[in-house]
Amino acid sequence: MLFKKSVEGLIEAIKHRELSEEEVIEYFVKRSSKLNSKLKAFLSTCKIKKGKGFLSGIPFAIKDNMQLENMKTTCGSRILEDYGSTYTATAVQKILNMGATVLGKTNLDEFAMGSSTEYSAFFPTKNPWDVERVPGGSSGGSAAAVAAGLVPFALGSDTGGSVRQPASFCGIVGYKPTYGLVSRYGLSAFASSLDQIGPLTKTVRDAAIIGKTIMGIDPNDATTVDKKIDLIDKIESNVEGMRLAVPVEFMKDLNQNVKNTFKKFIEDVKRLGVEVEEVPIPSLKYAVAVYYVIAPAEASSNLSRYDGIRYGLRVEEDSVAGIYNQTRDKGFGSEVKRRIMLGTFTLSAAYYDAYFDKAQKVRTKIKSEMDEVLESYDAIVGPTTPVTAFKFGEISNPLDYYLQDIYTIPANLAGLPSVSVPMGLIDNLPIGVQITSKRFEDAKVLRIARSYEKIRGEFPMPIGGELK
Repeated sequence: MLFKKSVEGLIEAIKHRELSEEEVIEYFVKRSSKLNSKLKAFLSTCKIKKGKGFLSGIPFAIKDNMQLENMKTTCGSRILEDYGSTYTATAVQKILNMGATVLGKTNLDEFAMGSSTEYSAFFPTKNPWDVERVPGGSSGGSAAAVAAGLVPFALGSDTGGSVRQPASFCGIVGYKPTYGLVSRYGLSAFASSLDQIGPLTKTVRDAAIIGKTIMGIDPNDATTVDKKIDLIDKIESNVEGMRLAVPVEFMKDLNQNVKNTFKKFIEDVKRLGVEVEEVPIPSLKYAVAVYYVIAPAEASSNLSRYDGIRYGLRVEEDSVAGIYNQTRDKGFGSEVKRRIMLGTFTLSAAYYDAYFDKAQKVRTKIKSEMDEVLESYDAIVGPTTPVTAFKFGEISNPLDYYLQDIYTIPANLAGLPSVSVPMGLIDNLPIGVQITSKRFEDAKVLRIARSYEKIRGEFPMPIGGELK
């Protein structure tokens, strides 16, 4: 039953020689081999160990948009199907340096553009709670792997909720650090001002352990900050007297089952001596619109490097323009093409002021209003997602699909730390609560999450850890 153990539990078992490092690794290798054929969480598998440290004997997985030397990094796209990494991403290297073993690279929506992992160019990943449903996205492979116990933890990337949303759908913890705390060096860029690497784990303490391991300034990423935050030190401290804000905007038109589950969360935290109040944050209603101007604009710039000339797929044509066009046409999927076209349109000279420039101003307004609320409250809370995991093919309208990230996007726009913690089951499908606080208040976010986790009690794994 090792698949039920937390990272912390496995570390203790190895430390006290109840288990050997080799036993733990081989157990998870066999479990992954057995269940991945049903789950489709991994795009590639391996067994790579580099260093020696407190994570020795602990296996993990990484989303396949992070570089890992001598392994493919496909980003879930045909255009990089045969691309081999020549170096390792900083966040991944920090974990390897502590002795952990990579067991594989996980599936994702192509170039991290999606909320279901249906947009992977290779195959969809299945939700271990119900294999007819999506695991969320874009870090769906990482979330499914942790939820089903294929690995004790995994790394994902979060641009508009891509760590927290699949964590909610799969019944695990997903932590997005403050923008700049974790290096993006080696993370294939989607939207550079929004992307952030974060851990997916079974417990809040595990999220703090991995979060502390991967953060730190990096000369290879100019957006990183020299800020030392101890995520573990006060994580067990009580939260009595804290004040939590629930945006009025989050409660409008909310699914009744989700609302009832969230009300139970509020009752639970009030028992901890926490005050909870609804507050207006008017600009939040523009968050999705702003995101889908800024993120595609940055994506259209970042993805221009995939041209068939330098690396990746190359479709031979008689002219350079022909190579560009045919390579991108055959290499990119429909959702990536849609976002590139949206981004290119909003960055064009005729529409820049009307769309991109205006979106940046509204983004500043959203950040300002959230910061203002956080001057009076310790955190902003609400459901992580408006619904539980939906069935494959159930959402086909792009606008309805984009609204899946309605609650997670604001934290990315403002660069704030945010964590999703399982808060309950609706028709035997998990849903999470999201806790967001000021920049660099990551320790407080995790402390609130841990306090709630303790009063909530142990959260079940899907179907006893096995798949239907």
